[in-house]
Amino acid sequence: MDRGQTRGKRKRAEEESTEGAATSSFIPLEATCVGSGQYEVFLSFRGSDTRNTFTDHLYHHLIKAGTVPFCVFRDENNIQIGEEFGSKILDAIAQSKISIPIISENYASSKWCLRELVHIMDRKKSASHIVLPIFYKVAPSDVRHLKGNFGNAFHSSQERFYEKEITKGQQALNEVSQLNGWESQKIANGHEGELVERVVETIISKLQEDFQLDVPQQLVGLDGCMKEIMNWIGSPSMNARMIGIYGMGGIGKTTLAKCIYNQLLNKFVHSSFLPDVRETIRQKGITYLQSQLISDILQSKNEVSRIDYGINIIKTRFRGKKVLILLDDIDDKNHLDALAKKRDWFMVGSLIIVTTRNEAILDQSEFEVDCKYKLKELDMMCALLLFNKHAFRNDHSPRDFEGISGDIVSTMGGLPLALQVVGSYLYKKKNKGVWEDVHKKLKNQPLRDVQRILQISYDALEEGHKQIFLDIVCFFIGRFDDGKDAQFAMYMWEDCGFYPNQGIEELKLRCLIKIGLYGEFMVHDQLRDLGRSIFCQGQSLEKCRGPWDDNYEGVPRVVRDPQRRPWFHDFLGAASSGDSKFSEVRWLQWDNPGNDASLSTINFHLPNLSVLCLWEGEEEESEEDWEGITEESEEDREGITEEREEDREGITENWEGWNSFRVRLGKEYILSAILRFVFCLANQLLI
Repeated sequence: MDRGQTRGKRKRAEEESTEGAATSSFIPLEATCVGSGQYEVFLSFRGSDTRNTFTDHLYHHLIKAGTVPFCVFRDENNIQIGEEFGSKILDAIAQSKISIPIISENYASSKWCLRELVHIMDRKKSASHIVLPIFYKVAPSDVRHLKGNFGNAFHSSQERFYEKEITKGQQALNEVSQLNGWESQKIANGHEGELVERVVETIISKLQEDFQLDVPQQLVGLDGCMKEIMNWIGSPSMNARMIGIYGMGGIGKTTLAKCIYNQLLNKFVHSSFLPDVRETIRQKGITYLQSQLISDILQSKNEVSRIDYGINIIKTRFRGKKVLILLDDIDDKNHLDALAKKRDWFMVGSLIIVTTRNEAILDQSEFEVDCKYKLKELDMMCALLLFNKHAFRNDHSPRDFEGISGDIVSTMGGLPLALQVVGSYLYKKKNKGVWEDVHKKLKNQPLRDVQRILQISYDALEEGHKQIFLDIVCFFIGRFDDGKDAQFAMYMWEDCGFYPNQGIEELKLRCLIKIGLYGEFMVHDQLRDLGRSIFCQGQSLEKCRGPWDDNYEGVPRVVRDPQRRPWFHDFLGAASSGDSKFSEVRWLQWDNPGNDASLSTINFHLPNLSVLCLWEGEEEESEEDWEGITEESEEDREGITEEREEDREGITENWEGWNSFRVRLGKEYILSAILRFVFCLANQLLI
């Protein structure tokens, strides 16, 4: 190779490097990204034209838009073009759902812009890839016919292109010019802020299906309800509106509300779904829900410390935003008032959907509910269809089971939850005698006593699976977003001999639980209340306070049933003294002891402890905590410290700490001196 050829190749490489710095680069994948691909949106643009102006504004609006931030691919680091980087750009296009080519005056003078556009248009033909072009200070006709300044820029750069690239580039430019997009100079007289808002709203509406709420794939009996409500919603209105869906528990209010929410989602940029409001407030308080609502709508993290502060943010910051909000299972007017008290808190066109068992809450609302919809039981035909889908995994029952199926459904009535649970229990049970027994039990239950009907399925579980179900409804519903501590529970159940993998599958199969997106346990409120009433041994839930209650100060009793395995013991700010023997406890949790709590227990006997979960917080031990430590206690402390360093890297089902904790705490320790240390140790190991 002669020196002239070498100089020519070097010059071409330098041109491509300079050009690349003006067109495309990549942003690493963020942890907040969602969806099946790596990116939601790919921005293709000529850096020298729009990098620091329009494209920068659009990019930052996109990554802040929506309830969940989008992953947007654009130039950020000015990485030099090379073969490896070009491959990354093409991969990003392939992984994105939407491409936005920002066609500016010098766009076609860039080899990499044209390569991107060719790949984008190829993706549009071969996959469900959405292309939304922006014609920034150029006319689509100039792009199509390569005229004006746009055409001049393209023609003046042709000497740097290969002939094949010119042909493909011209074809891609012609195709993109014929797509519906935005002409910047025709939007709000060229005001770019309005253009950015329109682009962001369109993209959100295109991507909202990724954020739809989970509902059963095959719905029964809701088509008519949906049509009636959607017709009302479709009528013109000059106000924010509220719709209330009410009815008995287990009848399908949440499912119907979710379906409506999903159908409307692409019409709203700002949306929020607050599930199971009643239970969430019981566990975490109304300010937690206010924080979640505000964070969803304003798309920034907000911590609300006082109810009145949360109300003030909602009524002042939401007025300029058209919002869609679903408040599920409201049981107190004050809770509704703290989240959506008045119509003038919200912008015209906003819609708030409320589900409740109590119609009076809707009547008392100062918002003045615009539409109330009472959800009724399924008729016999729909009820039988839903039952068959769960009992036979088919729309129709076998001929020899038609009679007994009809009898069971007729006895139960048209309550969807009961039909699903009982039907799932009878799945694969070929002995008709079992079906007859279920029918007899149902006839002995008061009509529409939902929990007694549901308990038929619970009673049929084997003992270990019953314990898993009760543990979930009392301790683990939706509390672990990353699934990590739910996995700890699996280890504990395994240690107790409950065979949790089989048990969880059985509970799912019987529609007693569901598993959420992050591995958390989800349970219908009727089934949750059933389990907790069993835990309370017949007391009403209002009188029985358990570990699901924020004001709870220790389990009121340890369940003493020779057929059951050891139970949990949970203290919140509680005190204990004297001899404490909890021979049946397998999970000990002491949350937030605070200054008022004390533990002067002399003998703390926990022979069956599998999980120790003490102290949630960052409290550090003080010198005073170590006063009076005996020589034996010092040795114990050293041993625990060594194990802490070895074991806190990771806890698995094979972790020997399960047994060592049990042995150590099974001994008669003097805990008054080393209590704080054990708290901190447990926080590191188990939380």
